[in-house]
Amino acid sequence: MSIPLAGIPIEDVSKDLCAPCSPGALIDRDEVEALTAQLKAMADQTRLQIIHLIDQSPAGELCVCDLTESLDLAQPTVSRHLKILATAGLLQREQRGTWAWFSIRWDALQQLRGRAFPRAVEGSPC
Repeated sequence: MSIPLAGIPIEDVSKDLCAPCSPGALIDRDEVEALTAQLKAMADQTRLQIIHLIDQSPAGELCVCDLTESLDLAQPTVSRHLKILATAGLLQREQRGTWAWFSIRWDALQQLRGRAFPRAVEGSPC
């Protein structure tokens, strides 16, 4: 135990707290790029709202026209966000006549979670 200039004792407990465990292997560079693209696609307020709205819809899918009305955004803006999510593999697009319908690719979200946060899936602390 040491006493600093302020006169308050400081106890060194660092020896007792650190129990290192293996940090594991780094993620492959290609894998990191894919994960980054998907996470960046989701890292936008409008796109998160889109995913939430689709998730909350009774049929599990929404048309672009439904999204433009709910988000109070122009159709080209919503379409741009949808394209980013679909290109990242997070949404599935189905063309029906002149309108496109979108649904969440749950398998892709599960894979993203498992690849980005493997411990959350495995449940292992260390």
